[in-house]
Amino acid sequence: MSPGTPEAPASGTTPPESRTTDPRAPSRPEIVLALDYGLRRIGLAVADTLTRAPRPLPALQVTGDAGPGERELTALDALARELGAHRLVAGCPYNADGSVHPLAGRARSFAAAFGARRALPVHTVDERFSSLEAGDRLREQRATGLKRGRVSKGEVDSVSAAVILERWLAGEGEPGQGG
Repeated sequence: MSPGTPEAPASGTTPPESRTTDPRAPSRPEIVLALDYGLRRIGLAVADTLTRAPRPLPALQVTGDAGPGERELTALDALARELGAHRLVAGCPYNADGSVHPLAGRARSFAAAFGARRALPVHTVDERFSSLEAGDRLREQRATGLKRGRVSKGEVDSVSAAVILERWLAGEGEPGQGG
């Protein structure tokens, strides 16, 4: 190469100006924590942006009648720290007809409070039918012998969080918030 000629990128590398800014494909793998917000339980799942394989975690039982609050934020904070989470994906409830579910505002507010507490970017995904899909997956696992025993509501909630995370990793997300 002669002096003054720009050096070509090494074979197999992407020039910096053409790298994506998609949070689903960061330049370094990131841990993503997902939640399926509920008044009695919060389903949880985790994945990394390299393998893109969500794994359900034990659901967080909500205490009190008012829904998730400080105790649940503290527990999620400890979990996010333990996992080394870089992002949060939260399911946002909609009705079957596409209208906003009454819990959508509470789910968004809770996710935003958690994200602010941990300084994590928060992404929301339409969670319509995620619990049905989770229930179907768990029933299939029982039918094929991969899962034994009764399916708990907490398991459904956490597999639902895994479905929500799969959707986000596949490119779904609510408009206006970067997916």
